[in-house]
Amino acid sequence: MKFNKLTTWVLIALAAGIVVGYICHTAFPAETAKEIASYFTALTEIFLHLVKMIIAPLVFATLVVGIASMGDAKSVGRVGAKALGWFVTASLISLLLGLLWANVFRPGDGMHLALPDAGASTHLKTGSLDFKHFIVGIFPKSIFEALANNSVLQIVVFSLFFGFALCTVAAKTGAVIKSFFEELVHVMIRVTDYVMLFAPIGVFAAVAAAITVQGLGVLTTYASFIVSFYFALATLWLVLIAAGFFFLRKRVFKLLKMVKEPTLIAFSTASSEAAYPKTMEQLEKFGVKSEVTGFVLPMGYAFNLDGSMIYQAFALLFIAQVYGIEMSFATQLSMLLVLMVSSKGMAGVSRASLVVVAATLPLFGLPEAALLLIMGIDVFLDMGRTATNVIGNSIATAVVAKWEGKLGETAADDAALPATTATPVHAPELAAPRGHAV
Repeated sequence: MKFNKLTTWVLIALAAGIVVGYICHTAFPAETAKEIASYFTALTEIFLHLVKMIIAPLVFATLVVGIASMGDAKSVGRVGAKALGWFVTASLISLLLGLLWANVFRPGDGMHLALPDAGASTHLKTGSLDFKHFIVGIFPKSIFEALANNSVLQIVVFSLFFGFALCTVAAKTGAVIKSFFEELVHVMIRVTDYVMLFAPIGVFAAVAAAITVQGLGVLTTYASFIVSFYFALATLWLVLIAAGFFFLRKRVFKLLKMVKEPTLIAFSTASSEAAYPKTMEQLEKFGVKSEVTGFVLPMGYAFNLDGSMIYQAFALLFIAQVYGIEMSFATQLSMLLVLMVSSKGMAGVSRASLVVVAATLPLFGLPEAALLLIMGIDVFLDMGRTATNVIGNSIATAVVAKWEGKLGETAADDAALPATTATPVHAPELAAPRGHAV
């Protein structure tokens, strides 16, 4: 399978998953359907495990080479400050849009759902969301533990130390080590190409599992919530694209075309990790210098989850509306500030947005078990917010590169990027470069 046909196969797999899931849901009793879904889920988990095994070495290698290529702490600090400025602004806008549209549409009004059992368990761990644990958790106890757990923030911290140290060692030694990491990027991108061959299978299994258990009826029950949330996401996309157009002009539309494939993968699998390697590759084909991609994109996965931010604000107000709990503007503003801090420590946590919502509920007098109201449809919401995260991080990385004067020309659709760049970008034979991506 060539990558220029991957999008088609993913779409076919998405449609097939819906059909097969619906057949299984209607043809078998609930218990049998759950057992069948568990086998679909196993296939999805295998694909995601394959993806996760490449994330840590790829992030580590690209960060080290990116920092070493910048040459000094001043350059790294300048790029980091610009990236964080964009991330904080985008997060605030995302949260405000979530609050705005939840108040406008009020999807929870009139649902009159029964109050969940106060003792119901959501099976989500929320004890590590406080600010103290977040700060301490940034710094790794062991780089091997951080790599094993795909802890992006911790990998970033160690990579900063390692990259700066690499700049200070003897020229010959530094060149050898840097060359090793450059070649490691080559290898990991080739591994990524192989893993992505299994993407349609992972997509099919993920969708089939969700529909087999929930059925299509769940989409009708929560139609107002789902439709209004996706409308909110659409407005966020418009804001992000407008911001990208302001800095990139018409090239932002070329960027969106190039990240189409990883966005579709993120949407279908509800996994940002699944889209990360291809996003990085397509950004470099777009013209972003490797040192910027390798530094800003991993930071974005920790600090710039635009889709997740808008969801958290939207979901909390939805739950309040379901139970008729009115929240004043001041309370909603407080909620926004809490989400700004707590969400930054959740990169790499399974179902991170739900965890943040669960931890925030009791702070504002909302029943924790209310999370059960949205857990059943979360997979359908997770698809949209994850795809949005990919778009937001792609635009952010390209804009920071433009600010730094490190945005070159887009690689031709039929030409591979040269292998002599600071961080070589491999254009594998089985993955002919194309004009869209992620």
